[in-house]
Amino acid sequence: MYFENTGIENTAADLQLLDDIMLNHGLVREGQWDYERVTYDKKYEIKEGTFYLRIFGFTKDGDVGAHDAIITLMKPVVGKHYFPHGVEYGDQEVFPAHLVKSCQQTLAAVKADINAFEIRA
Repeated sequence: MYFENTGIENTAADLQLLDDIMLNHGLVREGQWDYERVTYDKKYEIKEGTFYLRIFGFTKDGDVGAHDAIITLMKPVVGKHYFPHGVEYGDQEVFPAHLVKSCQQTLAAVKADINAFEIRA
């Protein structure tokens, strides 16, 4: 399930700044990156299953591995994890209201923190 109109999509900020802000809100970037892309994950283990709030990002001319990049964030998404297949984001998935509300609160807090440092093109 994609979150629309969060104000996060198309926001650009320094990678190291994003790493700090995201971590403050429980979103981690561990091995989910390559030299042009990043993924920030927040894991929810609730009675309905395991879910991930994900925020993807990319850089046009930086180097994520060298920690030298301006990252443009994409539309946030929440998906349900199915072992061993991975995370599904499909329209057939059911996302509990309390999970969606928590994700929306996290996204609003992230956006508020990024606003002070956002790079406007």
